[in-house]
Amino acid sequence: MSGETDLIKLYSARILELAADMPRLGRLDAPCATVKRRSPLCGSTITVDIVAEDDRITDYAQDVRACALGQAAASVVGGNIVGCTLDEVRAARDGLLAMLKENGPTPPAPFDGLEVLRPAADYKNRHASIMLSLEASLEALEKVTESA
Repeated sequence: MSGETDLIKLYSARILELAADMPRLGRLDAPCATVKRRSPLCGSTITVDIVAEDDRITDYAQDVRACALGQAAASVVGGNIVGCTLDEVRAARDGLLAMLKENGPTPPAPFDGLEVLRPAADYKNRHASIMLSLEASLEALEKVTESA
């Protein structure tokens, strides 16, 4: 019962609020790059469309089919990613991974809202879903910068 109680605590009110109110949902009409990622463990998927100039994201949309934790991560990412550079998105991805796997520091601003997911560190089977939005966004932005 203790494990079940801990899992219920994991889904805090803030995580559920973020999951229920994801910004930038949908698809872009003319993206520079599109990436679809899937977590094989849980089946969560995300499709990210970006428009970028140089290495900076100027428009963003996401189609998210994930658990509440993956949705919460996508909510924070979607609300903060426009205007970010390749290096900033990479630092956020690396920071989130370190926070989950090594109890590292909170990812840098503007992605510091991902701190809400720190309790998920103990649930390794949820990490892939949480990482999807940043991994897909980084891959899409890398595609744009490589083709420039």
